[in-house]
Order: sequence, then C-alpha cells, then structure tokens
Amino acid sequence: MTASFLLEVVTPNRLVLSQDIEEITAPGVEGEFGVLPGHSPFFTTLKVGELMYRAGKEQWYMTVTWGFVEVLPERVTILAEAAELEQEIDVERAQRAKERAEERLKQLSPEEREFYAAMGALERAINRLTVASRRS
Repeated sequence: MTASFLLEVVTPNRLVLSQDIEEITAPGVEGEFGVLPGHSPFFTTLKVGELMYRAGKEQWYMTVTWGFVEVLPERVTILAEAAELEQEIDVERAQRAKERAEERLKQLSPEEREFYAAMGALERAINRLTVASRRS
C-alpha cells in the first residue's frame, strides 16, 4: 500500500489543486467521507461544504460547491462546480454576499422560487467564511 495518493480538484475554469496527499475528508451528499491511501474505488456526489486534505502533519482546507468525486486506490479526482483554496477567499466579499443573501431571504417566502436560490447563496457564503476562518 502506498503512503500517499494524488488529489486533483478541477472546476470548469481551472485546475485548483494537484498534490500528493495522505488523507482527505469531503462533504458528500450522503454525509462526510474520508479517504486514505489504497482506498477501495467508488464514485459519489459532493454538496456545498469544506474539504480538508493532509500531507504529513499539515492540513489545508478549501471550499467545494457541488460536483463529483472519483476515488481510486492511488488517485482522487474531484470535479466541482466551484472550489477555492482557503488563502484565495476574499473575506470581505464573502461577508457582503452573506449579508445580501440574508436580506433577500427576509423579502421572500419559501413558496417563491428565488427563496431557494438565496438559501444556496447564503450556504455558499457561510461556507467560504468558515473555511477562511481556518487561516493561521
């Protein structure tokens, strides 16, 4: 069994990360899951959330927004709608997005289609702020 595996995170716009790591935890739609080197293959879907990856004693975080994960014994590939490394997050922009979504939700009822778009925007903004707060 190998001691590490390749993690690649790809969005429609760019390759966000390509790194050898030793562990990952990710937000699956059926719950958070973890992967270690030599893991059994599987394919699953992602929801909005925080992804943690570790190499040695260092841990890093990123946001992911919807997507798919392919796990193989020596490689994990994530195809996400969006992903941001913790150091890329603009905290002020995320805070403004959170405030806009909260204001929008006050004006809408759950029967309105826009209500769920605003809920999604709020979830993404809170996720970005959570990940950004992990910076040392």
